[in-house]
Amino acid sequence: MNKRITFLVSLLFALCLNVVTGQIQEPAKWTVELSKKDIKVGDKVDVVFKAVIDKSWHLYSNDFDAELGPILISFQFEANSSYEKDGDVKPINSHKEFDEVWEGEVSYFENEAELRQTILVKELPLKVKGIFEFQSCSDETGMCVMGDDDFDLNVGGASKAVANKVTPEKKKVLDNTEDTEQEEEKGSYWSIFFLSFIGGLAALLTPCVFPMIPMTVSFFTKQSKTKAAGIRNAIQYGLFIILIYVVLGWLVVLLFGADSLNALSTNHWFNLIFFLLLVVFAISFLGAFEIMLPTSWINKADSGVDKGGIIGSFFMALTLALVSFSCTGPIVGSLLVTAASDGGIAPLVGMFGFALALALPFALFAAFPGYLNSLPKSGGWLNSVKVVLGFLELALAFKFLSNADLVLDLHLLEREVYIAIWIAIFGALGFYLLGKIRLPHDSPMEFLPVSRLLMGLFVLSFTIYMIPGLWGAPLKLISAFPPPMEYSESPEGVGNRSRQAINVSSVPVSDEQKMLEDKMHVGPQGLSVFHEYDEALAYAKLINKPLFIDFTGKACVNCRQMEINVWSDPDVNSLMRNDYVVVALYVDFKKDLPKEEQYVSETTGKKIKTIGNKWSDFQISRYKINSQPYYVILDHTEEQLVKPKGYDPDSKSYAEWLRVAKQNFSK
Repeated sequence: MNKRITFLVSLLFALCLNVVTGQIQEPAKWTVELSKKDIKVGDKVDVVFKAVIDKSWHLYSNDFDAELGPILISFQFEANSSYEKDGDVKPINSHKEFDEVWEGEVSYFENEAELRQTILVKELPLKVKGIFEFQSCSDETGMCVMGDDDFDLNVGGASKAVANKVTPEKKKVLDNTEDTEQEEEKGSYWSIFFLSFIGGLAALLTPCVFPMIPMTVSFFTKQSKTKAAGIRNAIQYGLFIILIYVVLGWLVVLLFGADSLNALSTNHWFNLIFFLLLVVFAISFLGAFEIMLPTSWINKADSGVDKGGIIGSFFMALTLALVSFSCTGPIVGSLLVTAASDGGIAPLVGMFGFALALALPFALFAAFPGYLNSLPKSGGWLNSVKVVLGFLELALAFKFLSNADLVLDLHLLEREVYIAIWIAIFGALGFYLLGKIRLPHDSPMEFLPVSRLLMGLFVLSFTIYMIPGLWGAPLKLISAFPPPMEYSESPEGVGNRSRQAINVSSVPVSDEQKMLEDKMHVGPQGLSVFHEYDEALAYAKLINKPLFIDFTGKACVNCRQMEINVWSDPDVNSLMRNDYVVVALYVDFKKDLPKEEQYVSETTGKKIKTIGNKWSDFQISRYKINSQPYYVILDHTEEQLVKPKGYDPDSKSYAEWLRVAKQNFSK
């Protein structure tokens, strides 16, 4: 999806805004039903959530990283004795795509959506009740809409499904044998495959694997009486290498389950375990110890090599896997951890990519031994490759520790600490490549090879690039790894306050004004903003400036687009900073309101329980619209100075809109 719509589309949208802004948007209309009509105790059935989505809108799914920003669809089932949940809610055929705004892969539905929750029927009548929340966004209009609804299925009595107040005229009974497995996005698997393929190539250049190439070629040359037999044996050998590693990936999927791997990867305990595993692998590669398999395993595998033929090729491949484990084990372990984070059959794909890269050179050189002369000689450089991989694994390990810290909200590994650790790791790697650090198994160097010099300079340049991140630099090259900017000791940057004081008149500041200014927060583009409407209105009256209301969302992609691309414009930023009091009202803020402040909306009839519910109801009741971003400018009597504005990527028209409101306020 291209979030940066063209200028022409934005103009057409502006012309149509009168119609759009006068309506409550319901882009996703839901039905909830069971996958099977006749059920009995002991049956497994699916609760099927289906939505018809309006044209040009998309609905975010629940199978991607929630830390990226968009609101994932979420479900809460009321527990009772009539059923038991089997796994989690699974999306059916959602689409995945890299999103430039969120800087990661998001998952969404277009035109229609389907999600399923498998349940085990324990007693009749079956009663399934709960609520679900979702977010829909439009690329055409630039609006985002939050939605929440309830469902109530009662088999053996009355059955009801409520969603966006739309009741289907006729329920359709779904075939229980329908395939409910989610179609995996090919792009994600290709990235896992290529990452694993590169890992296999790296494994070839380790001291446990590289010297085995000529030994293997020598074995097949002696065993094969003809050239054709040699090629056949080499192909068999390569296929068995692939088979062994793919079986390893299959065992991971079998033990944990393809659908549960992703859930496991987001669990803080598993992230801690992954962190410890990668640290152990890294320390092994750095030379502290070697991870070895029992010698008896290697001897048994080696004894089978003498049988020759297809059996001999298999045992030769198995011997390679076992003997080289001290070098390939940490790489395989890291790849399996990374693949498990993607879930599904990613471990199978990853092991296939790794094994293919590992097997190809062995098979090719076994088939064409004459090319062996082109290989570089073994030497100390092999251990250097191993050490470099150790440094990289150590850096990767802290990503998993960071995930656990973010989930638990412990603030032990905040952004500055994370970046400092990476600076130390890559700085040490740079000095190692330049020969300033020697580790246990390194050979003495008479001179520094040009290749190591260039690599060392590159790594040190990368290290220097990261240093400004300690003072708040965004570090876009590694944005996927450190914690977000707001998860830091100094969200405004060390030694720098990105929020600037709002310009006020030169008259003495009252105690009330000081009190209100203390309640300001740092907003987008360094603006000072309020998060409470009444406080912002009171402050606007005190300093005699119009009130700018920003109905926004923490997970509103188009809100971020406006803040990044429009609010950064010098004219727009100057007007908002100097001539307005800004209040940002987040309609998706999940913090509960105090019990005494919770109420039932007179407009929608829904219970208002969270701060986000409060501002969403405020927007709907006053302005009859529920989409974001939505901007309103008021005078001190809370009358609109100009027509409200939605998503508009044209910074010039946005600046003119602000100027008109300012002029109207001055009249």
